[in-house]
Amino acid sequence: MPQATRPTQLSPSRAADFQQCQLLYRLRAVDRLPEPPSKAQVQGTLVHSVLEHLYEVEAGGRTPEEALAMIEPEWAKLQASEDLTHLFEDPDDERTWLRNVRRLVETYFKMEDPTRLEPHRTECLVTATLDDGTQLKGFIDRADVNGDGLVRLVDYKTGRRPPDRFSDKAIFQMKFYALVWWRTRGTVPKLLRLIYLGDARVLDYSPTQAELEGFEKGLKALWATMREAIATGRFRPQRSKLCGWCSFQEHCPEFGGEPPTYPLPTVLPGLEMPPT
Repeated sequence: MPQATRPTQLSPSRAADFQQCQLLYRLRAVDRLPEPPSKAQVQGTLVHSVLEHLYEVEAGGRTPEEALAMIEPEWAKLQASEDLTHLFEDPDDERTWLRNVRRLVETYFKMEDPTRLEPHRTECLVTATLDDGTQLKGFIDRADVNGDGLVRLVDYKTGRRPPDRFSDKAIFQMKFYALVWWRTRGTVPKLLRLIYLGDARVLDYSPTQAELEGFEKGLKALWATMREAIATGRFRPQRSKLCGWCSFQEHCPEFGGEPPTYPLPTVLPGLEMPPT
């Protein structure tokens, strides 16, 4: 069982967890309960790994054939790094899954020509500490910088592009990356792009400095709320349509469960909280 931790950093995924359901955030980020990865999650990891390594090849060699040849070795590495035997009932199921991985990789080449791109960075770790001490951390799939210094941040998604009315979560993630890039490098990215391989569509967004300043204020307020929950141990469960995909229903009061005993020291609301 992983040892519980007191979170000190804010990432896009953990921020999304807290906004979706505070108890989900606690069980993932504080209790760190085991959560077997799903087929979709492992598929995303595998496709991302292939596309990252594709850009380690000289530009002229970034062909569909080269990318497809990377799938089996990268899949073998994933299987060697963790137990994934729970994913597939039989070899046919695995073969069908791998065919879909190949389809996603092939789709990428219909959307971009990697032989004409020379990314500034791939799988780029970005961190920043805001003026109030809030620490931000994230991984950008790809950062492109052109000859004029204009920046494009790119993220690959193996699912389908959401309808515009449901795109806020995806744009939140990209604004987070844009804010960290701006605060550490002094340049507001010109374009934020999400590439959806599930249906070969993109979602583009161009942030402004004023917008990122407002977003930064929102993140500070969010982290303050999260810090109080971490300090007091009070995490409210939130029932939604997403509960059907949650691994922690047995620990959720909304489903008759009971959360484990809170593993960190707590303080009463309003008292001085432990330092981040």
